[in-house]
Amino acid sequence: MRWLVPRSVRAGTDEPEGLGAVRLFKTNGVRSYEKIVALEPGRRFGYALEHGLPLRDYVAYVDLSPRDGGTDIHWHSTFTPQIPGTGWFYRWFLGSFIKRVAGGLAAATA
Repeated sequence: MRWLVPRSVRAGTDEPEGLGAVRLFKTNGVRSYEKIVALEPGRRFGYALEHGLPLRDYVAYVDLSPRDGGTDIHWHSTFTPQIPGTGWFYRWFLGSFIKRVAGGLAAATA
């Protein structure tokens, strides 16, 4: 998988990639805009979907914790589908995507 590189759309409050920054991701023809809502370097990163997918209240947190000389990655997201009956699809789609990104992150840091 090619590593995803977001394009900055709006700078954060105190720094370009800080809290409040909005970034554009393009993946397989899908464009999503995500706002950084939590940032604790080396510990936690959170983002919320601004628009781009038919989901409401999408928010995700990536928590890192040291473990046995490595790092555990816990990536948790919640959302409500805008189209009734599609929640199962987006759970599968986003779960598959997150698994690939987390695997790429782990490989990049090894």
